[in-house]
Amino acid sequence: MADNILAVTTPAQFKALGHPMRHRLLLALGQHEATISQLAVALGSNKGNIAHHLRVLADAELVLPAGTRQVRGGTEQYYRRAARRLTYDDPAITQVGFRALAEEIAAAEPDPFLVLRMLRLTPRHAEQLAAALRDLGDEPEDADDQPRYGLLLGLYKPAEPT
Repeated sequence: MADNILAVTTPAQFKALGHPMRHRLLLALGQHEATISQLAVALGSNKGNIAHHLRVLADAELVLPAGTRQVRGGTEQYYRRAARRLTYDDPAITQVGFRALAEEIAAAEPDPFLVLRMLRLTPRHAEQLAAALRDLGDEPEDADDQPRYGLLLGLYKPAEPT
């Protein structure tokens, strides 16, 4: 991918991230470049729906054209994510992203392994753990011939009860 990290800053980018299907498209394009037809099959949707959402993502510069190939009916356009990772500070977008992620996890085969655990950490240990998780998330993939697995990394401090 062209850039490793893209900060979401424009109104068009925030609007584009306001729909779970667009998050799912970004997740799918994180695996490899794909055409509208390939994405429609992978996400269980129709090509018109995928084309619409890809156009919104492309207009917001969150996905980019990645080449073409000739097929019987004409030319197919491949798309790729503009960056490996997006950063933003918007709770509403985070909620939409989690809905999209929940759909991905629900469709996982075989059943996913998920654990939520609360830990008591000093601020220093929380910073160290966050740094270690960031490093793990930034590690390049090295075994292209192996099956892909999703890994959800997170560290947060729950809101204090009122």
